[in-house]
Amino acid sequence: MGIAGNVANAFLRSKLTPLVTLASLAVGGLALLGTPREEEPQISVPMIDVMATFPGATPSEVENLLTRPIEKRMWEIPGVEYVYAMSGDGMTLVTVRFEVGEDQDLSVSKVHAKLFAAMDQAPPGALPPLVKPHSIDDVPILTLTLHATRYSSDELRLIATHLEDEIRTIPDVSETFVVGGKPRTLRVTLDPGRLASNGVTPGEVALALRGANARLRAGEFASANAVYQVDIGAPIRTVRDLESVVVSSRGGGPVYLGSVATLEDTFGEVEHYVSHRGRDGGIEHAVTLAVAKRPGANATAIAHTVLDRVEAARARLVPNDVALEITRDYGETASEKANELILHLLIATISVTVLIGIFLGWREALIVLVAVPVTLALTLFVYYALGYTLNRITLFALIFSIGILVDDAIVVVENIYRHLQMGGRTPEVAAVEGVDEVGNPTILATFTVIAAILPMAFVSGLMGPYMRPIPIGASAAMLASLAVAFMITPYLALRLLRGHVAVTHPKADLAHEPEEESRFGLWYTRIMQPLMDQPKRRNVFYVTVVGLLVLSCGLVLAKVVEVKMLPFDNKSEFQVVLDLPEGATLETANALGQEVAAYVSHIPEVQTSQVYAGLAAPFNFNGLVRHYFLRRGANVVDVQVNLLPKHDRDRQSHEIAVAVRPGVDSIAQRYDASAKIAEIPPGPPVLSTLVAEVYAADDSTRIEAARRVRAVFEHTDGVVDVDWSLEAPQEGWGFQVDRVRAAQAGASVAQLTQTLTLALSGSTAGLVREPLAREAVPIVSRFPLP
Repeated sequence: MGIAGNVANAFLRSKLTPLVTLASLAVGGLALLGTPREEEPQISVPMIDVMATFPGATPSEVENLLTRPIEKRMWEIPGVEYVYAMSGDGMTLVTVRFEVGEDQDLSVSKVHAKLFAAMDQAPPGALPPLVKPHSIDDVPILTLTLHATRYSSDELRLIATHLEDEIRTIPDVSETFVVGGKPRTLRVTLDPGRLASNGVTPGEVALALRGANARLRAGEFASANAVYQVDIGAPIRTVRDLESVVVSSRGGGPVYLGSVATLEDTFGEVEHYVSHRGRDGGIEHAVTLAVAKRPGANATAIAHTVLDRVEAARARLVPNDVALEITRDYGETASEKANELILHLLIATISVTVLIGIFLGWREALIVLVAVPVTLALTLFVYYALGYTLNRITLFALIFSIGILVDDAIVVVENIYRHLQMGGRTPEVAAVEGVDEVGNPTILATFTVIAAILPMAFVSGLMGPYMRPIPIGASAAMLASLAVAFMITPYLALRLLRGHVAVTHPKADLAHEPEEESRFGLWYTRIMQPLMDQPKRRNVFYVTVVGLLVLSCGLVLAKVVEVKMLPFDNKSEFQVVLDLPEGATLETANALGQEVAAYVSHIPEVQTSQVYAGLAAPFNFNGLVRHYFLRRGANVVDVQVNLLPKHDRDRQSHEIAVAVRPGVDSIAQRYDASAKIAEIPPGPPVLSTLVAEVYAADDSTRIEAARRVRAVFEHTDGVVDVDWSLEAPQEGWGFQVDRVRAAQAGASVAQLTQTLTLALSGSTAGLVREPLAREAVPIVSRFPLP
């Protein structure tokens, strides 16, 4: 007797068998409840940004003195797969991407160690680099948009920061941030005339503000058997405090800040616009509160907890005329996908059971109905033990497994049924012999399937860990189905089939009398017998099969059938990413965004949209990899398009995105802007579908080569969005300081630069020491705007 027979014999009469069955279902149920649910699989691909500034340096100087040394150091780190770099005026950004599977914390430590080891080699004037790691858990799982007509985005931001405080206390909530609005600011608008009449320079004002806004510990002293601490200074908290700051002394009297400047408790300068457009087409001021989760946490549970907390605090913190809308809820979509796939899992299980009931009988079907859930329960437990989450990939693996794992149970049940028909021995012996007879082929078939599927687990790149739950889950399901077929199936077959199977083919006559064929068997025989007996028909059949194979391959070559790694997912959102030429104004960017939002609002499936002019919308997984969160400036604008739930529309999200592309491109062309329809990809995102890196000895040759490459892309069928990293030429003014005359006037280049900074963008002179402030409140001094 073989392995299968011995296992079946051991569990056939054992009281442990029903306990093993119940325990398997129990651990599977606990795994189903305890495994976190997420939108996407967890992928460990450390991606780290190194940002460094070199004030006053040109892009070429930054590249040679800062960027290249950092790149060289990063390439020295084991496990680094890619290094991307960008150099600009006085700054550099180096992105380091490690190989799949590298530990995130260890990778960050390696980058820090390399940078600190080379600090002594940094060029004079360069500031210490900033290291910012990124992972899939940085992507917000929930975004809440507050919008209103009566309130400005700045006022809405204050409301959002109070909600943010409520959310931060929730366990497993990681990062939270508010997009839109400006923080509260104490603005000091210097009056050039009053400064001149009082003989006060902007430098003196800045120095006075820094000195007045200080509170320092002077020491302590002992007296009367007690120790007293001594503090000096009264930090600035209000506009009244600012008014009393002494900036200079002229003619024996003090010159107060209030006498040379206008002081306001207001909000920051306009650097971006955020607005909300509803289905009625109305435009309202808006801000968006984004919430991310900790690694490994349950997105569904966290999202529900956050929404419950927000709803409880809404009456206390949010005015009645401020609307709060959920513009992203990956917890809900993850739960919806999981529930939908679990439903499909049940449908597949019931369908298999019904088919077996039709062809074998309801008792045999009942055996399979027990075997399949037990196998799936054990597979879910394997997922839980290995740290996987419930997402569309892991659940797809379970559905995929049903078609192959049910084979073991069917083969064993059918052969036990056949041995019971033979008679001539006890049902126990017949069941054991039935399992033993097909045991070795079943084991071989199981491991053959595993050998065919398991190599998918070793695919390199981002697709490896993304798709790995499929081979891991399918292999675990096959092994579990083999164990269930040898342990539980014979136990159930003996108790459900004993006494209900007539002896129709005695064992002694089985070798001499062929079994009477069923109607299906006779039909199959009539088709196959001529192919077996007549060479001419057999050859025609071979030629037909080969011809159909060639024809099917030709459909791919002729592009009648498109080949994709993964099918498009039906998401409830997509983004329109717009870039105007460098030098464009913020108002132009906002006008472009509003026009695009107005256009997409006429699409029946579009529910709402938000326009983010001058800054990036809350990023998704795609935006994380493409670094959309770094988009900032007067020439950038994002339009977040929110669709109706997929059950309330007929078209897929990809169809809608394709439909809006011509109109969006037409609008962008009028503004000389580039437009990209950024859908959430069905698999792991990439920088772009097709990327060309252009190298040359000098800038002009490289730019000319890049133009030719771009022209090839633009004239290639199927390519829709073409962009490059080259910035458009931007006009500027340059001032050359006459050092002799400046010295005669008692002014330095630094003082002139400070004066221009005050006139153009303002200068932060410190922070308001406000104990209850949710955000830092800067003190900004500047000259009045023209």
